[in-house]
Amino acid sequence: MSKTESLPVPAADTAPCCPPLSERALTAEEAERTAAMFKALGDPVRLRLFSLIASHDGGEACVCDISDVGVSQPTVSHHLKKLREAGLLTSERRGTWVYYKVAPSVVAGMGNLLGPPGATRR
Repeated sequence: MSKTESLPVPAADTAPCCPPLSERALTAEEAERTAAMFKALGDPVRLRLFSLIASHDGGEACVCDISDVGVSQPTVSHHLKKLREAGLLTSERRGTWVYYKVAPSVVAGMGNLLGPPGATRR
């Protein structure tokens, strides 16, 4: 029997980042939250890790499955922490491994943000 422990992620970080840019101007808070997400994804290693997790079977990946990205394991952990802090990932400890998921509604929210004027995506 394995112990399951969720690692803390603030609930506000799992909400969609903001409305489409064509809908209205961002508030200061929305701009801060969105900039943090894009800043986290601005690093090639973080973007690759995010992509590996988002495209993994079942929508989640064990750190053991995604750690071969050309940097050391401590560096992978650092980048995953930055993605979590930006609200892009959630994580759950299962025994000795940590499993990562793209935070609920993040991909859809970011897609809506950058979508064409007048278009809404689900």
